[in-house]
Amino acid sequence: MLKLFRPHVVAGTSILLLSACSWTPPSPPFAGPDPADLNVPVDPVTDVSVRGAYQSFRPVAPRSWREQNERVAPQPRP
Repeated sequence: MLKLFRPHVVAGTSILLLSACSWTPPSPPFAGPDPADLNVPVDPVTDVSVRGAYQSFRPVAPRSWREQNERVAPQPRP
């Protein structure tokens, strides 16, 4: 008769399975210095307007085409 459960194989397998079950959580990632530490240097807070370079594009009265061309034409050299 064939022995299905050999004592030394079962003992080795159980040790392997138990060692696979032991788990330690990973350490948390380092995200920088402690935010509660008052001695840590920080960048100054700046305020930037979200409408910094705003330009109105509302409709305006039409101008003469000659005036428009002269305004955008290159200036003559002296």
